[in-house]
Amino acid sequence: MQPRTPLVLCVLLSQVLLLTSAEDLGCTPGFQQKVFHIDQPAEFIEDQAILNLTFSDCKGNDKLHYEVSSPYFKVNNDGSLVALRNITAVGKTLFVHARTPHAEDMAELMILGGKDIQGSLQDIFKFARTSPVPRQKRSIVVSPILIPENQRQPFPRDVGKVVDSDRPEGSKFRLTGKGVDQEPKGIFRINENTGSVSVTRNLDRETIAAYQLFVETIDVNGKTLEGPVPLEVIVIDQNDNRPIFREGPYVGHVMEGSPTGTTVMRMTAFDADDPATDNALLRYNIRQQTPDRPSPNMFYIDPEKGDIVTVVSPALLDRETLENPKYELIIEAQDMAGLDVGLTGTATATIMIDDKNDHSPKFTKKEFQATVEEGAVGVIVNLTVEDKDDPATGAWRAAYTIINGNPGQSFEIHTNPQTNEGMLSVVKPLDYEISAFHTLLIKVENEDPLVPDVSYGPSSTATVHITVLDANEGPVFYPDPMMVTKQENVSVGSVLLTVNATDPDSLQHQTIRYSIYKDPAGWLNINPINGTVDTTAVLDRESPFVHNSVYTALFLAIDSGSPPATGTGTLLITLEDVNDNAPFIYPTVAEVCDDAKNLSVVILGASDKDLHPNTDPFKFEIHKQTVPDKVWKISKINNTHALVSLLQNLNKANYHLPIMVTDSGKPPMTNITDLRVQVCSCKNSKVDCNAAGAPYFSATTVLLLSVFSLARL
Repeated sequence: MQPRTPLVLCVLLSQVLLLTSAEDLGCTPGFQQKVFHIDQPAEFIEDQAILNLTFSDCKGNDKLHYEVSSPYFKVNNDGSLVALRNITAVGKTLFVHARTPHAEDMAELMILGGKDIQGSLQDIFKFARTSPVPRQKRSIVVSPILIPENQRQPFPRDVGKVVDSDRPEGSKFRLTGKGVDQEPKGIFRINENTGSVSVTRNLDRETIAAYQLFVETIDVNGKTLEGPVPLEVIVIDQNDNRPIFREGPYVGHVMEGSPTGTTVMRMTAFDADDPATDNALLRYNIRQQTPDRPSPNMFYIDPEKGDIVTVVSPALLDRETLENPKYELIIEAQDMAGLDVGLTGTATATIMIDDKNDHSPKFTKKEFQATVEEGAVGVIVNLTVEDKDDPATGAWRAAYTIINGNPGQSFEIHTNPQTNEGMLSVVKPLDYEISAFHTLLIKVENEDPLVPDVSYGPSSTATVHITVLDANEGPVFYPDPMMVTKQENVSVGSVLLTVNATDPDSLQHQTIRYSIYKDPAGWLNINPINGTVDTTAVLDRESPFVHNSVYTALFLAIDSGSPPATGTGTLLITLEDVNDNAPFIYPTVAEVCDDAKNLSVVILGASDKDLHPNTDPFKFEIHKQTVPDKVWKISKINNTHALVSLLQNLNKANYHLPIMVTDSGKPPMTNITDLRVQVCSCKNSKVDCNAAGAPYFSATTVLLLSVFSLARL
């Protein structure tokens, strides 16, 4: 076999078959010239021919259709490129796409001196500026395939062809990559004998914008002979997506009286088409304004940025004179730079005219009247105001202040949050005998400060005249509470004190009678005429009705009014202690083993209900022993405790030992209590007190209890 010449691969644009030399076919489908250069003019003139393009599909150009990358240009049927309107700048490059049922091709117009603008297709198409026809022999030569999205039936349709001028017999073409043998599979395929590349369905650029395929030649055994060669398929965008507003709801706020041109909010839409083309170049406008008063054009939207601004004078943005402080705008976004051929999407913008504090609150009248009974508290009058500002803001909410006539702080005023009224209250009872009339001066302001050119006037203050009605007031004890100190155990009938109550109604000349209201222990009596309090029983400091040596009783003073009024007074009796309680010992039961080596029996404690010095130190003694002397012994531990012990072991039995304890009062008091001692059998770590005729108490338990009592001291 002779050596093979290098494989030449070339992918043709959209059904254009290109061979390695122009002589292979009498007609080459496509543009005769693919690249043009012109100087940037001062202005492209409407309907004036810029250049002539020549395209042929070699079959009569039936149903020839041209597309221009800029919406400001078109190609006439005779191939002349013209501007649709006078325009100064279109960018550095224009692309013209020609298509018939049999062929399609792309031409490039390079504008010398032009400036980059949005919409250039050069980067999107990645279109080579030289002819895709290889003019010299190379091992592998390819060009991208450009396919418009959303093509219609029939499918499959050829979109390009791979040419190998020196392909061995029996060799085949193979196409691989995403869209062929990788997901999404089966979109592209190649004729293994002719090299024709075809697409089997319509494409969606918004799903996949480009496909990276690979072409190679293989022998009959599937072994690669040449390649793989990368083949890029670029999906040309079509304007098939409407702009959508994705961030709603759109709510903006602008302060009333704002200057013309104040920015309210920004609205931006999204277009899924190619952002580098006019298919996604959006322009905004206001389609409708509701309401349309006082002007149908209260706002303007920047067509490129989407900024909504005010366009009326500050005087027309007066919330208090507007029919409705809420405006709704229908905003339209249109692609293709706003041309009529562009697709549209709409959204609603809600604009709230916010209130500012440009109206001061005013009282509905200059003077208010109120009447209140002496001694009563609570709201006595509601002060009404008017304010034209927004009730939902601090520019409307009122704050009231008493600026004169309230030296004793007997009055307070608060705002009713629902009605904005000032609720004037009496917080300290008024005394008719001191003053039957009061006059208050009250001012009202807003929570928010007023704007600089507005101030509070005379209508922001009002006078309140208050009349106090006389009422029958209850007598008042003086002092209250009343306090007296007495020794407990004073004799029955002892006078403690004479209470004194006076009637505040000094002009009514009423009499007063006294009675007991609360006397928990029933120890007292009161003279109803003169208020003398004496005892009817012995006063006991240790009574459960006495707390911290103080006994509390309540008395009533009742006047002769109609109806009568009552006053209450408190008497606190402090009781001094006397030694009237004998001490007592604890515990009163103990046990000990009959063979114990430690002859200690129990630690005794003593307590006394009286107070010092009528309590400890206590004196402990054995009052009387029923066994021979020298068997029991009691020893002082401290002022409140003593140790009882044996001098020798005793037989198992119950023993009763009289213990005498004496306090330190003058005169002292003594108490004798039997201490029952159980002598138990203690063998093999078992304690048996049954024979002693007593319940089981271990010696250890008794000693621990006694030690615990010591620890509490």
